[in-house]
Amino acid sequence: MHDEQNDQNRALAELRKLLGAGMARARLNQTDLAGLSGLGRTTVSEALSAKKPVPSAQTVTAMARALKLPVQELQALQRTAAETSGTIPTGGPGRPIGEWEPHALEVHPAGPGRAASGSGTPAVRALSGYVPREHDVVLADAVRDAAAGHSRIVVLVGTSSTGKTRACWEAVQPLADRGWRLWHPFDPTRAGAALEDLHQVRPRTVVWLNEAQHYLGDRAAGEPIAAAVHHLLVTPERGPILVLGTLWPEYAHQYMALPTPGGEDPHSRVRELLAGRTLTVPDAFDAPALASATVLAEGGDRLLGDALTRASTDGRVAQDLAGAPELLDRYEHASPAAKAVLEAAMDARRLGVGLHLPQTFLTDAATDYLGQSDYDQLTDDWADRAYAELAELVHGKQAPLRRTIPRPPRRPPIPTATVAAVVPSPTAGPQFRLADYLEQHGRTSRRHLCPPASFWHAAHARLTHPDDLNSLALAAEGRWRLQWAHCLRHRAADHGNTDALYHLAELREVAGDLEGAEALARRAAMLGSTKTLYRLAVLRAKTEGWQGPEPLLREAADHGNTNALYRVAELREQAGDRQGAESLLREAADRGDIHALYRLAEMLAKTGDQQDAETLLREAADHGDTHALCRLAEQREEAGDRQGAEDLARQAAHCGNTNALYRLAELRVEAGDLEDAEDLARMATGEFRLRLLCRLAEVREEAGDPEGAEALLRTAVGHGDANALYLLVQLRERAGDREGAEDVVRQAIDYGDTNLLNRLAQSRERAGDWAGAETLARQVANHGDSRALHHLAVMREQAGDREGAEALLWEAVNHGDSDALSRLAELREKAGDLEDAEDLARQVAHHGNTIPLYRLAEQRKKAGDRRGAEDLARQAANIGDTSPLRSLTVMRNVLTSLWPSGLDADGTPTAQWEP
Repeated sequence: MHDEQNDQNRALAELRKLLGAGMARARLNQTDLAGLSGLGRTTVSEALSAKKPVPSAQTVTAMARALKLPVQELQALQRTAAETSGTIPTGGPGRPIGEWEPHALEVHPAGPGRAASGSGTPAVRALSGYVPREHDVVLADAVRDAAAGHSRIVVLVGTSSTGKTRACWEAVQPLADRGWRLWHPFDPTRAGAALEDLHQVRPRTVVWLNEAQHYLGDRAAGEPIAAAVHHLLVTPERGPILVLGTLWPEYAHQYMALPTPGGEDPHSRVRELLAGRTLTVPDAFDAPALASATVLAEGGDRLLGDALTRASTDGRVAQDLAGAPELLDRYEHASPAAKAVLEAAMDARRLGVGLHLPQTFLTDAATDYLGQSDYDQLTDDWADRAYAELAELVHGKQAPLRRTIPRPPRRPPIPTATVAAVVPSPTAGPQFRLADYLEQHGRTSRRHLCPPASFWHAAHARLTHPDDLNSLALAAEGRWRLQWAHCLRHRAADHGNTDALYHLAELREVAGDLEGAEALARRAAMLGSTKTLYRLAVLRAKTEGWQGPEPLLREAADHGNTNALYRVAELREQAGDRQGAESLLREAADRGDIHALYRLAEMLAKTGDQQDAETLLREAADHGDTHALCRLAEQREEAGDRQGAEDLARQAAHCGNTNALYRLAELRVEAGDLEDAEDLARMATGEFRLRLLCRLAEVREEAGDPEGAEALLRTAVGHGDANALYLLVQLRERAGDREGAEDVVRQAIDYGDTNLLNRLAQSRERAGDWAGAETLARQVANHGDSRALHHLAVMREQAGDREGAEALLWEAVNHGDSDALSRLAELREKAGDLEDAEDLARQVAHHGNTIPLYRLAEQRKKAGDRRGAEDLARQAANIGDTSPLRSLTVMRNVLTSLWPSGLDADGTPTAQWEP
């Protein structure tokens, strides 16, 4: 099977031919190649032997890099050889695509299924025929790229039931015949499963991130998951991989929003991952799609035919197939009690409560959603009748509110001493899940409403999950329901939410109760969060010197925070106790933190003890600290030992850290040795290789070699670097080749990336070419990205052209840019047109940004119109704000001046109370 002489595997023969030629050209034998590549002598021998199996992708990659051969070309040959020889690895998470049933991947059924007559088997849930649309073309391109060996990610963005998940399912079918696997991280939680097993994903796997907010939006795991997915995509030897996800627009907007200056940036890695990789799925079928659906219906597709009779006018065929119109009709025509339960469920989900809603909570919460007349008519069994009504299925086998059974978490056993402090109280009684379409409908239709008192009371009395309670505390605070926020935060802390404990500890500390603050900090530390102990210790250090905070820092260290030991070491060093500082860093190293040795080496290097510093770096390197290897490589390079530096850098790269190669290349660039620097760039992988190629391109251009610069940038573009595309555009622009620059931009647009066109528009505008900038900005907007129009409008405003600015902003609004509405409100406000400004501010608030309303309320109050100010501020408070950091100052200033004790649930001022 593995004998190349029979010519059954030409790819394997070609692979070994190239490797052998590379060895001959480099004048290396197998022993030399083993040492250079970091592989074993036997591994190299078997990889080259015609009688051995196909070498692994990792072996081929290491050998190709050592021989300075084209890595991707050899990897492609290895994959083909593995397919031909039947040696494709089958391990890793997931199972073959052909073994998946679409509904197990959350594809909505389109109607009741049928079982074989008399078979006694469950009915298979039906799917209608599939109607391809414009987004399917982009998806198909991504699948073809993946099949050709290039890792890709596409995240479909659209409202509920628009066909996002079905589109992904149809797209991956060609990969089933090629033996690809599909992995859907799900159990025990989506985020937990993804974070645990992403590093085990093997090549030729589809990573299925349906409802990606459950992965990328997870408070603890979202950023690490984004980083792990990014690493998976940019590491050639891990590929090819195809990552497919779906998101609702509000989540995509939240993750892509830029942080405020100086504010937190909770989604930085997610934003980087999604940039240029989202694909919009429209709400409605356009005319060509409707025509295609009609052809299928006339050909006998009854499901599509029925949907077209109801949805041909508005084009919302996908929603109809998923039962959305019937769900909405059931909600709007529900009995008063059932509607009250649904609205309580809608409010719970939009304010941050998890998917599984306890029946006891919903029942208690629903009462204040009823008018007095309906409340008076409730019978003793009203709740049972309401839940039975809501459990009835609509077309598509969906129910407005269905009973659900959460999977129990599978966790390692916890020591009995800390069980009570760590394990949240289980939720008693039945739990329910709201239909996705109704959840999304509630997020938009009820955005401007604050839940009534029964909702907050039921949450405090009935909810037990600490994260649910903390989310509602934040929601109450954002709506200025301060008393409820305070009570819910205490309840969250009682159930073990570390964020709530941190907040309460801060309040105790501000009030001067350090003992109470420390007690709360210790509770948080028992639950795995040491940041409160650490913060209190740092505060003590400012007033008491290094001895005061040491006990707290040691407690933090005992709970696993080695940064606390670093901090004590720093304090000791500053106090002149170098021996004590070294002892603490040694202690951190003994606790398993190898980076402590690196820190200690840095400390010694500062005092001029280079020999001891290098000894420690070597010790850290021996324990696997790749940062230490990088630093040693730099020291060897600075000492003139280039070969030693390269050997160490390769060791670091073999351990997964290519930063050493990057640093060496930078040093070679500074020394003017571009050829060597480029060789190192080819050895690097992932983002470091891309950064090096771009850096070397800059050097080539500065040296008067634009052709060489372009060649390097083209190489980076070939590896998927969007920044290299932008640099290539700039290179063409500087050379006066505007047409060539726009050709590159068009290439980016073909891949669905409008960022480059946006940046080129801004570049033209900065150069004074307003007409060219606006032409490009409109092209960007036509591709679904209105940022360039918005940016140009701001520049027009700054230039004093208010009329031109407003015209551009309205264009941006017409392309769906809600932030442009906010800017328009500001312009109208500055011009004194307060009535128009308020209308626009209300529209902006509907999209979750209440800043304009608060600002106008502040103006009303300054003008003496307190009633008008209260009306605007109350509207804003009821809505809350999806980006509280951005509006915190203006919001608190206005609300504190109007209602210092907060508001009750119904919007009336709360009587004075003491926390």
